Amino acid sequence: MSKALFIGAWLLAWTVAPAEQINAWLDAKYEEQLDLSPMARGYAGEKKDYDKIDDMSEAAADRALEWQRKSVEELKAKFDRAKLPPDAQLSYDLWIYQYEDAASLAKFRRNVYVFDQLYGPHTRIPQFLMQIHSVDAPADMDAYIARIGGVARAELQLLEIAKKNAAAGSRVPRFSYVAMIPQARALITGAPFGGQGNSAVWNDVQTKVDGLAKAGKIDAVKADAYKAAARKVLLEQWKPAYEQLIAWFESEVPKADAVATGVGKNPNGKAYYEAMLASSTTTQLTPEQVHRIGLNEVARIKGEMEQIKQQVGFQGTLQEFFKFVREDDRFYYPNTDQGRQAYIDSATAHIAFMKQQLPKYFGVLPKADVVVKRVESYREVAGAPQHYYMSTADGSRPGVFYAHLLDMRAMPIPQLEVIAYHEALPGHHMNFAIARELTDIPNFRKYLYINAYQEGWGLYTEKLAKEMGAYKDPYSDFGRLTTEIWRAIRLVIDTGLHSKGWTEEQSVKYFLENSPAAESQIRAEVQRYIIMPGQATGYKIGMMKMEELRKRAETQLGSKFDIRGFHDTILGRAQMPLDLLDQRVDRWIEEQRAR
Repeated sequence: MSKALFIGAWLLAWTVAPAEQINAWLDAKYEEQLDLSPMARGYAGEKKDYDKIDDMSEAAADRALEWQRKSVEELKAKFDRAKLPPDAQLSYDLWIYQYEDAASLAKFRRNVYVFDQLYGPHTRIPQFLMQIHSVDAPADMDAYIARIGGVARAELQLLEIAKKNAAAGSRVPRFSYVAMIPQARALITGAPFGGQGNSAVWNDVQTKVDGLAKAGKIDAVKADAYKAAARKVLLEQWKPAYEQLIAWFESEVPKADAVATGVGKNPNGKAYYEAMLASSTTTQLTPEQVHRIGLNEVARIKGEMEQIKQQVGFQGTLQEFFKFVREDDRFYYPNTDQGRQAYIDSATAHIAFMKQQLPKYFGVLPKADVVVKRVESYREVAGAPQHYYMSTADGSRPGVFYAHLLDMRAMPIPQLEVIAYHEALPGHHMNFAIARELTDIPNFRKYLYINAYQEGWGLYTEKLAKEMGAYKDPYSDFGRLTTEIWRAIRLVIDTGLHSKGWTEEQSVKYFLENSPAAESQIRAEVQRYIIMPGQATGYKIGMMKMEELRKRAETQLGSKFDIRGFHDTILGRAQMPLDLLDQRVDRWIEEQRAR
């Protein structure tokens, strides 16, 4: 071997070996971490600990945080960051970031709203059981029945924490309890609990047991035995747990604020909000800075809306145009099953169009498919935001774009196209599916959720879709601006509620004055911001960073700029805080220059 080849081989070994070592260590640690959360394994499509629901106690949370702290100590002792190649350094930084973010928020345990009307565990954990727990063999049904009891236990653990937090001064406003009561009741209404029809969980039990019987994996006697066992645990454990939840929700209604506002009024609430803001944006922006960014963006986007108003020939003010788009029947599907199916069909068609455009803008594409579904009746809320549910790494479970279709007057047609792109392609599904399908990063990175990155990407792709040939109807383009100003309004309202003491009604008024969104949609949005402090700020902050990075790359690379390479750089190593994304894009720019 020549001296040059020897030196090259030595350098390769020097750079690859530390990366392999830290990746192996991180994968082993992530396996330990997953042992603390059987549900996380379920979301990943794994069947280890398939009969368990997570321990939701505060003691378990303490153990998990202490485990993270020790793992960071071990990471720093075992590996010299300076000697790692760039992607391994990123893994190193992300492992530490996860712990530091969790430790920062753990200081505010008593400030957390445990249950809420949108993503509360009273609906989220049953959804996990029914949507994520697949039954392919008799052992899976045994595990399902065990998990029914686990759901009941977890709900009661969370109820104890919610009671402590409410006693400490952190309870959701009245509207949230009022919405949660029927949600919880729906999960114990119908067979086998009583009332007309079947409950959602009983339907699921029967479907899964009958599926095993149809496949010849169990006989009729075993099928009946499974149904009897499920009925027993539903009546003896699930139902009493939900009755306790309902009784507590009802007892809280008179104690909760009828005039809803943010968390700033709660004990230690302003400090809690600042921590949530930092976590949600992955920046050190103050509430006042975020508020001002929002005001500036609202003013800018309204200027673009004026242009579309003129394009369609509307005679009147922008406020009058808002009223027209908000109220005219042509902009809504009928509030019928046919109207709901038309919405789903239209969203599916837009996603199909986008699939054809993707190869022009992305080098790496997801293998898993994405489908559109209506939110299940037991957790559906009129006007609530559409959302995405992740696919599995092997593509056996597609990603799902879920739409709340209870009230079609809260689902304006001009916004349909842009929301399909945000939730499915090239938005959330693109990001989550590609991350899960990567084979050369530590496993923990495939499942990281960084709010500003993920939601910033979703909002960035809404605008990108226009470049890709979408929004041929000017009203759909106006819908795109409607959702962008909506995210700018979030910066104003979220900080207004939690830092400036705005009320729900003040927030609804500001939203109505600056957006054509339907009033029921607006009210549901504002109520979301109230119970999820800080989360809504990640969208616009993340989008603005990604646009800044793209402009930087285009300016510095000129004719060398490749849009596919840029997007693969953003998506190709999974999610990360915005400062680390900034560094990654800078490295890519330097690599392109060197070529």
